Amino acid sequence: MKSNHITLKDIARILELSPSTVSRALKDHPDINEETKRLVKTFAKKVNYRPNALALSLRRQKTNTIGLIIPEIVHHFFSSVISGIEDLAYGEGYNVMICQSNENYQREVIDTQALVDHRVDGILVSVSKTTKDFTHLKKAHENGIPMVFFDRVCEEINTDRVITDDFKGAHIATSHLIERGCKKILHLSAPQHLIIGSQRTEGYKQALKDNNIPVNDEFIVKCDTREYVFSLQEHLIKLISDQKIDGIFAVNDSTAIAAMQILQTAGWDIPSQIKVVGFGDGPNAEIAYPPLTTVEQKGYETGREAMRLLLQRLENKDLNIDYSTKVFTPTLKLRQST
Repeated sequence: MKSNHITLKDIARILELSPSTVSRALKDHPDINEETKRLVKTFAKKVNYRPNALALSLRRQKTNTIGLIIPEIVHHFFSSVISGIEDLAYGEGYNVMICQSNENYQREVIDTQALVDHRVDGILVSVSKTTKDFTHLKKAHENGIPMVFFDRVCEEINTDRVITDDFKGAHIATSHLIERGCKKILHLSAPQHLIIGSQRTEGYKQALKDNNIPVNDEFIVKCDTREYVFSLQEHLIKLISDQKIDGIFAVNDSTAIAAMQILQTAGWDIPSQIKVVGFGDGPNAEIAYPPLTTVEQKGYETGREAMRLLLQRLENKDLNIDYSTKVFTPTLKLRQST
């Protein structure tokens, strides 16, 4: 089906003027007489003429569009990040093109190429769980596209970054369980090739060491989604029962809440028999039963800071600005699960 979008050449043909005359009339060029300007502008308004944004951007070498690649839009943290990014971006005259990798490496590769093909001015990225090869991002960066990583970063590319102090957050969470009397603490962890996964595990281990509690590798179980918890339900219940686990630190809130649910179904009382701490502080933490003690991540602030760092590069291309890493310190949100 042919598009009904009217072009500058269409206006020129209908009004029997040259395209250059129409273009200059729309721009109020002094060489064009007032009568012609009025004619062109009136007709352009009548037919809802809009300039071709892509053609304009190609001429200016700037699209005023930012690319964003995130693992999951439905995740509270990432939706908060999007809000922070968009609030600042739109205020500065930029649009945001959002791509969701859905924790899939191949989709992340396709998303990156799509953003490059659309000539975005810069890219904000949080890598997927399954991404171990960063060639696609390296190529985009080497081709001159400014890039900022947030939350899940790539150490192989030298860029600006915005992260949470995951080590400290995990240390705070585990230390809190120990302060509440827990001696045998289960850690439901994320994949260790992710920096957030390894840092949260290391924070957990260090808190144990700081309190003279031996680290038991059997108490560290790779399990970072709600679905994962239910698939490991029998194993987790047996481990918790046999080892007399009295505390759980989960790498995120959804995993912590799923763990509480399988425990309650099996007859455990929370927090009198076992205490649980999550990481993230999304809305589900407050409506869980009991309400979940968790580590707060600053999603909105993370998004806004990532966008600020990218804008700093885009608006100062001639300046040699050192790359920087912004680290947000997490805080504990104390609720009834502990």
